[in-house]
Amino acid sequence: MSLKDFFIALSENQFLNNNAKKYGLKMGAASVVAGTNIEEVIKSIKELNSHGISCTVDNLGEFVHERSEATAAKEQILAVIEAIHQNGVDAHISLKPSQLGLDINYDFCYENLKEIVALADDYDIFVNFDMENYDRLQPSFDLLEELSVDHDNIGTVIQAYFFRAKEDIEKFKNYRLRIVKGAYKEPGEVAYQTKEDIDRNYIELLEYHLLNGKFTSIATHDHNIINHMKQFIAVHDIPKEKYEFQMLYGFRRDMQLELAKEGYNFCTYVPFGQDWYGYFMRRLAERPQNIELVVKQVFNKRTNTIIGVAAAGFAIGRLTKRK
Repeated sequence: MSLKDFFIALSENQFLNNNAKKYGLKMGAASVVAGTNIEEVIKSIKELNSHGISCTVDNLGEFVHERSEATAAKEQILAVIEAIHQNGVDAHISLKPSQLGLDINYDFCYENLKEIVALADDYDIFVNFDMENYDRLQPSFDLLEELSVDHDNIGTVIQAYFFRAKEDIEKFKNYRLRIVKGAYKEPGEVAYQTKEDIDRNYIELLEYHLLNGKFTSIATHDHNIINHMKQFIAVHDIPKEKYEFQMLYGFRRDMQLELAKEGYNFCTYVPFGQDWYGYFMRRLAERPQNIELVVKQVFNKRTNTIIGVAAAGFAIGRLTKRK
């Protein structure tokens, strides 16, 4: 099992996810998760706004199989929208349909999303539908299309590792789209498997949407791709109001500040909440160099959770072999 596969497997483990909630943002997660409550996340947003950076806020949540959990998630997101409006911060919402009940009942999820989108629309706040694994892909697109009949403040994500991504980006070119490489483990029947193939498709999707789409969020931490897109934007004279660069909270902060200083529209993806574990493990899968952060936090804080032992043990084994 590769290091990436290991952390993706951890992210999908419900037992570990439930246990992680007991320990707050230990194991280094506090560096990539902007707090556990609305007050803390608003404070983080204000700090980013002070540097000319806008934010998209994700109320973290995984493994929602009860209607009560989905309803609680909906109420929390509605409260975040109210807080954004009341504090006058530059921020919008990112959400996962599965957190709002997609795995329970499609119509139930639709009603939850409808309430969220309607309130956000009243306050002129954008709502982005995050994309998850392949099994949830088409239902999430269906929800987007149904809700867009009455609301135009919604958009979604195109994941470059899927073979169908080119078809999807053409279909949804009139939506605001965040284009990403993809963070889940998908089979070779539906997704590219090599970095080279994913990167090539990613750049092609970005270029297509920049030239033909409504608004493009260039979501990457790869400085080579960022430099390529900056040149592409300049050559094709793409208006500033048609795109933004986007990165995750806690990653490459110096580059985030630099891009904002250079005058580019920049947005930071700001996750918060108690249900941080799955998100954190997928970030480690994407950027294995952050394992050092996990090891350092686990042993400095003497955290003896099963999560810490598993992740740190595997990491030390890998680092030892490299020596």
